[in-house]
Order: sequence, then structure tokens, then C-alpha cells
Amino acid sequence: MIEYIKGDIAEITPATVVLDCNGMGYGINISLNTYSAIQNQSNTKLYIYEAIREDAYVLYGFSTKQERELVFTLTSSCFWLGSGIGGNTARMILSALSPSELCGVISSGNDKLLKTVKGIGLKTAQRIIVDLKDKIATSGVETVNSEMFANPGNTEIHDEAV
Repeated sequence: MIEYIKGDIAEITPATVVLDCNGMGYGINISLNTYSAIQNQSNTKLYIYEAIREDAYVLYGFSTKQERELVFTLTSSCFWLGSGIGGNTARMILSALSPSELCGVISSGNDKLLKTVKGIGLKTAQRIIVDLKDKIATSGVETVNSEMFANPGNTEIHDEAV
């Protein structure tokens, strides 16, 4: 398992980065949160999530261990959902919400906000919340104030902003 890759940024877009590590270029998929964190840097260290399938070997990179741990939690706990939560869907979730916001949404049970993420329907959002509510509570991830996600008035304002 690759823990992290540290190297010079050869190319960067909001969805991918190519890291030059001692003359070898790694194409890595990234979230928008990671893009924001590394876009003005010349070199960086990304924590890696590997998705190995029979037709592809895909690397996902995250600027913090917390973000990567949430991807591990999402993909390992929700793999049986049929269409499931794979690396791309987890990356989309973490592009729409910061790790602390995601934990706040899950702990408050706000399926409406989670449903706004591309590729997540109502049933999948509800299943994510049911499956991960206890795990998020014990994960030690600092969450955004849960009242913000539980109050319908604030949710409407947040939904409009999103």
C-alpha cells in the first residue's frame, strides 16, 4: 500500500495532479479541497488511496490524513450499496463538503444536503448516514457545529449557497 507520494507538481487541474517524484510522474485524482490546499505550491505531499480493480489502477490523493480516512470509511463501509461508494464518488463527496462538514452532516442526519452531491440519491444518502453515524462519532474528527445542519432554516440557506 502506498502511504503517500511527495514530489514536485508537474501539472495540476481541479480534478487531477501529476506529481514528479524522482523522475517518475504519478497521475493522481484529487478533491477540490485538496486542489485548494496545493494549487499555489511547487511541491507537495499527498496521502494516497489506491483503488485496484481488474480494469484499472487508480490513485486518489488527499492533502490531509483526515480526508483520506473519510474516503476509507466511505468506501469500506458502503461497498455493498449496489452502485456503491467508490473512490470517485467519495472524491465527489469530499469535493462538495469539507471533512468536518461531512462529519457534521452525517452526525446530524441531514440526508438532503448529502443528496446535493452529484451521484448521490436519497436512498444512498440515507444509507451512508445510517452506516456511518456511529463510526463518525468515534472517529475523533472535529465536526462543524451540528446545529447548523439540523436547523431547517440554515439548511435552506446552505442549500441555496451550494
